[in-house]
Amino acid sequence: MRATPIAVPTLTAVLLLLTACGTTGGDRDGVQGGVTDGDGKQESTACSIEAVSMEVGPASVAPAAGDTGEVPVGLTNQNAACTLDGFPEVRLAGVGDAAAVEVPPTEGARDQKLTLAKGDSATFTLTYERGTRGDGAFDAENLHVALPGSGSGSGSKSFRWSYGPVAADGQGGHMVSVSAYQQAGD
Repeated sequence: MRATPIAVPTLTAVLLLLTACGTTGGDRDGVQGGVTDGDGKQESTACSIEAVSMEVGPASVAPAAGDTGEVPVGLTNQNAACTLDGFPEVRLAGVGDAAAVEVPPTEGARDQKLTLAKGDSATFTLTYERGTRGDGAFDAENLHVALPGSGSGSGSKSFRWSYGPVAADGQGGHMVSVSAYQQAGD
């Protein structure tokens, strides 16, 4: 009777499994906390604010107090594949960024997880009601946008807010909200 060595097939199977598991990496090509696949390619993780280009507008501006306006924000991934998971983190800031309003998700909106390959784009929209200065409205000067899940201290991108004051909601807040991310393009 001839004995078959078990060690070689078992060792081969273990090495294949370890290769398929991948390795944890740090910040590589603008993707934080990435994981590599068995071929060493970067798998998708949270999009980094530094790895996307962002554009605000053109807006559908609310012309007078009580009117509703929409401000679209588009972003394009400039680096390795990454994921947007959750809602955009948006804040309106007043004079000198001293006062700020956190912009909540649009009521009833459901977030979705989007994976963006290099060159892919996504959009979201701020909807606001224009208010009257001095009537509890928030006189915003800047719009700050951060991405969810990209890690604390990862920063934000800032844009000038030129769409007028944001109306008060009568309950200590303001009439502004942000939609979920939507895939853009083809």
